[in-house]
Amino acid sequence: MRPARVRLPLGGIAPAVAFAVIAATTMTSPAPGDRAATTVRAPSAPTGEPLPPCRRSPGHAKPTVVLVHGAWADASSWSGEVGSLQRAGYTARAIANPLRGLTGDAASVADFLRTISGPIVLVGHSYGGSVITNAAADVPNVKALVYVDAAAPDIGESTGELSGHDSALSADPASLYETVSYPAAPQGAKDLYLRRDTFVRSFASDLPRATALRLWASQRPASTSAFTTPSQAAAWKTIPSWYFISTGDRIITPSSERFMARRAHSKVTEFPGGSHLTLVSHPDAVTAVIGSAICSVR
Repeated sequence: MRPARVRLPLGGIAPAVAFAVIAATTMTSPAPGDRAATTVRAPSAPTGEPLPPCRRSPGHAKPTVVLVHGAWADASSWSGEVGSLQRAGYTARAIANPLRGLTGDAASVADFLRTISGPIVLVGHSYGGSVITNAAADVPNVKALVYVDAAAPDIGESTGELSGHDSALSADPASLYETVSYPAAPQGAKDLYLRRDTFVRSFASDLPRATALRLWASQRPASTSAFTTPSQAAAWKTIPSWYFISTGDRIITPSSERFMARRAHSKVTEFPGGSHLTLVSHPDAVTAVIGSAICSVR
């Protein structure tokens, strides 16, 4: 069965290091093993409206939404989504991703998840998608995964393999990164900072230049180990998932994300335009996808 697709109106170190629906619809969650994927449209412009209420059985707790940022970013990436979710009455936690290596980063997130009682909707952006793919594997109260311009590796795949052949990160590493040593690094590992032009033109291409420059100046570095460590789990094989794809993403390309979404049998939202930081530039559209995942948790 071919996936139904609807489109939304818009509103390193070696190539191996290259990485990093809608709440108004009440579609049934994709069952594990269901081969069908569904694509829907995002709103053309921010509505400013709160998320619509979900039909929830009496006595069933609202899920907690946990948001995991990607490389060259921090938890503030999710500020717009956190505000919208809080206004809608949900507990939302944007937590720190260490950006040191996939295995340790996922363990850190999993430890946080185990402090939460009740159902969890787990959201990852960019490299954070790899982290949630591993962190959710042994946390049974994670009921939905949401990938936002993200990687969703299978077992044995590294994040750096999944950017897409035409990713901006497939260029000469010296033109992309500033590399810095860090204490207790694994042998050969370095911290990576995105160079200014790469950040502004490819990472944050739909943001005002002044905003992009501020985010570039305050970026957190990511270790090369984050991109080269093979995934040890693939939680999307057993947990229903949603995928938000910005067609203007130059970091993890739309074709690569479609491939990952298809094999995960995700519900897909395609947002024409945007950038790798659509979660910052269009948080309402991203929040709507999270809302759809929330409403699947009964």
